Amino acid sequence: MAVNEQEVEQIVKQILGQLSGSGAGAAVSPAAGKSQAGAGIPSTAHVAMLTELEKFEVKEFPMPQVGDDDILVKVEGCGVCGTDAHEFKRDPFSLIPVALGHEGTGEIVKMGKNVKKDSAGKDLHIGDKVVTCMIFKDDPEITMYDLNKQNVGAADVYGLLPDDDVHLNGWFSDYILIRGGSTVFNVSDLDLDSRILIEPCAVLVHAVERAKTTGILRFNSRVVVQGCGPIGLICIAVLRTLGIENITAVDGNDMRLDFAKRLGASHTVSFKEFQGIEALTGAVKASFDGHLADFAFQCTGNPAAHANIYKFIRNGGGLCELGFFVNGGDATINPHFDLCSKEITLVGSWVYTLRDYATTFDFLKRAKGIGLPLSDLITHRYPLEQINEALKTNLAMTGLKIAIVNK
Repeated sequence: MAVNEQEVEQIVKQILGQLSGSGAGAAVSPAAGKSQAGAGIPSTAHVAMLTELEKFEVKEFPMPQVGDDDILVKVEGCGVCGTDAHEFKRDPFSLIPVALGHEGTGEIVKMGKNVKKDSAGKDLHIGDKVVTCMIFKDDPEITMYDLNKQNVGAADVYGLLPDDDVHLNGWFSDYILIRGGSTVFNVSDLDLDSRILIEPCAVLVHAVERAKTTGILRFNSRVVVQGCGPIGLICIAVLRTLGIENITAVDGNDMRLDFAKRLGASHTVSFKEFQGIEALTGAVKASFDGHLADFAFQCTGNPAAHANIYKFIRNGGGLCELGFFVNGGDATINPHFDLCSKEITLVGSWVYTLRDYATTFDFLKRAKGIGLPLSDLITHRYPLEQINEALKTNLAMTGLKIAIVNK
């Protein structure tokens, strides 16, 4: 049978379209996507398991069954948090053996039949990029998107779960199983670096929201941020996206102070250049043209730094303490001089609520829109098999944000 040239061309286009899934008029249904993704899932997964102090071992486990309410995610990357470093060094939560990593993100490769939408009501499909926030379990005071009741202190978090027969419980792995009852957000519109930074950024969105409840933090406020690790640096970025421009960063590390300026600090003060709290307070005042700060954020987790920061704040000013994620010891203050006579308004901040988590996605887009180089916070990227080196780099404080990025 003779076939003319046009028919041959049409047949070739049709075949190529079927092979690539991108030919003219070709459409890949969600079911087809699931089938293709499922076919590429290996039979085992690799998990960096902390088996003793300062020792991760990359272990191989059978790929678990994906239940009707579960999501299997191929991990793309995960930030290293100070909490991971505390666990690596001291195991303060007595979790060993444990799969750590709670600042992770990745791509959905398999979903249970009941999974349709994320915790914000956004559709979920194979191939979507996601992050997790918390696992609610059976707490009646928290519902999936009743976002303002309390922070995550009453919930569990992937990367800080006791080991079980699933093992894929933390983001320091190549796959993680998101169980039913977890919060999950579709963040496909954010790049990988932004997604890795979501969790720590949510901590600062929450802290600034707490600060705003005092009624003191305004556009023209003079603000001190003490401690310019990743948390303090992100704090500066959040303040800048809100339009606050008069920000003084206090730290003893020149690299961190330089980056604080890149993220929007108008002035920096190195405490290493001043002897005693009076001299340091004088330097902070000088940065504000002879004024004390209207508001301060204490981000160090150091009790001596907490005791000092009251001296930087004017009468009637405000303070948000967010540095103590674990027990860092007692701080000594003088209640009369530091709090009562100055009428300081003090708020504490710890982790975040679901509302803050959702708000963070918009913060990241806004920060990028005004040119803040948040991605440059990630100074070191390690593959999973070098996780011990990554944690040691974090503890040595030779970089800013350390991340595990899978190949």
